[in-house]
Amino acid sequence: MPLTPRLWAPFAERVELVLPATGDRSALQAQPDGWWAADVALTHGTDYAFSLDGGPPRPDPRGTWLPDGVHGASRVFDVDRFAWTDDGWSGVDVRGAVTYELHVGTFTPQGTLAAAADRLEHLVALGVDVVELLPVAAFNGRHGWGYDGVALSAVHEPYGGPAALQAFVDAAHGHGLAVCLDVVHNHLGPSGNYLHELGPYFTDTHQTPWGDAINLDGPGSEHVRRWICDSVLGWARDFHVDAFRLDAVHALRDDSPRHLLAQLADEVAELSDRLGRPLGLVAESDLNDVVSLRPTAAGGWGMTGQWADDVHHAVHALVTGERHGYYVDFGTPDALVTALTRVFVHDGGPSTFRGRPWGAPVPADVDGHRFVVFDANHDQVGNRALGDRPSPRLDAGGLAAQAALVLLSPFSPLLFMGEEWGATTPWLFFTDHPEPELAEAVREGRTREFGGHGWQDLYGGPVDVPDPQDPATFAASVLDWDEPARPEHARLLEWYRVLVALRRAVPDLGSGDRSRTVVDVHPAQGADDGPWQGVLVVHRGAARVVVNLAHVAAAVPVPVERPVRVVADWDGGVVRPPATAGDPLVVEVPARAVVVLA
Repeated sequence: MPLTPRLWAPFAERVELVLPATGDRSALQAQPDGWWAADVALTHGTDYAFSLDGGPPRPDPRGTWLPDGVHGASRVFDVDRFAWTDDGWSGVDVRGAVTYELHVGTFTPQGTLAAAADRLEHLVALGVDVVELLPVAAFNGRHGWGYDGVALSAVHEPYGGPAALQAFVDAAHGHGLAVCLDVVHNHLGPSGNYLHELGPYFTDTHQTPWGDAINLDGPGSEHVRRWICDSVLGWARDFHVDAFRLDAVHALRDDSPRHLLAQLADEVAELSDRLGRPLGLVAESDLNDVVSLRPTAAGGWGMTGQWADDVHHAVHALVTGERHGYYVDFGTPDALVTALTRVFVHDGGPSTFRGRPWGAPVPADVDGHRFVVFDANHDQVGNRALGDRPSPRLDAGGLAAQAALVLLSPFSPLLFMGEEWGATTPWLFFTDHPEPELAEAVREGRTREFGGHGWQDLYGGPVDVPDPQDPATFAASVLDWDEPARPEHARLLEWYRVLVALRRAVPDLGSGDRSRTVVDVHPAQGADDGPWQGVLVVHRGAARVVVNLAHVAAAVPVPVERPVRVVADWDGGVVRPPATAGDPLVVEVPARAVVVLA
């Protein structure tokens, strides 16, 4: 389909369409509300750019193809050229689904969408439902996390560009996998961001950690909001994307009567009805407030789901014993019990790390499947000083315990690429900024950021933060696909497969009914200092998940509602019948073992 270029540029007095192939320039016609329109139709593969008031050519902020990077011209991409094979695709509801988070650049040695598609059978065998791609929006340089993108609707060219994303989604659907796209609307990266030349895309009325906020409630904000919503709708409509993880929505500062997210939720719901398949919106929020999940008709934001960091913190701190930084309020059995039953440990009470009360309680009737939980993700690994995963720091029993607590919880679990086999490769913060000043600023900022949080105590000495700009930092973060075949990794991988399968095979273990989740705590006698030691019995309806975090075997009473049997175990376990009718079972659990009863 030909493209008639349009540009919202109320700051400009004159706008020209530039065609680099010929050097031709033609004036765009002024339209109402700061819009400009060309009187030509450009075909697929044509390069074009815009010049404002005789200035240098700039790419189209709504374009989908930047073959020469974020400073180069846009290229017309006809979304209708791709031959889709997913006509029978009916979609996946992300609530209750198992999601697998991956970064395209480090998931495979090739670092492309095509290479990632070649690994989809691994995800199918694992049993996941949704593959979540970290941001693919175009950013400057070749390597990066993707959270400094500057073109909301363009696919990073080193990943393969927009055609490769269509092919990846089509292949995923062919394997029965939904695709979730991580999108960033709360800020833009520093390089290639020309929006300030065009119009009021930003406002100093609100501030974020990245500076002036995106303008969602000031003059001209209706066009900025349209830019964001159209991007999401385009991904779903033209690229067949099924769901979206919305980055740091607490930084979408919006005092307008209708929050941007509510507008987006209503428009996505309407598109979902037209397409005949579910479309999910999952918010990453630091607010610990279910306003994000409340229906828009009731004044909420209408999100399908929300990340729940407190569950990660409670599991990680208890199993590892880490109590530095934002883990200071976690690491106790009580914190884990609260997280597994009430979701938020900070639900209106004081937060030591923040220095003030935080959050709000989750109503009892909110389905646990509305919350996405994990024992690792890109933030919790990548924002450690050395990008170290739990696997090099935990024994096999600890890794098995974390997996069971997350995958058999009443929430929607998310796995971070490689955790299923206990990958030993780190996942570091890496960048590839060509500008020397920006590169140095990133180096200094990263070192300064890790000056606190107790990293020296955790690592046992001074921390030498890897240089984000060093190509070796990126190379070290690429998954090693030889690891899953090694015995110690293959065993953990099989454990993950078993746990994922149990969510489907045992209704109680796959349920999001938080009211039927109860946790019994049995501290170990005479446990040494360090991480908590003892046995947890997680009641999931009639099923039981018994986790021994101690380094000694234990026999614990386990009340059951009806006869049960061992359906999975890590390192064994024996169930003894009750001595008399009405007494609980006794489960003998080896040290650092897990037993699942159903």
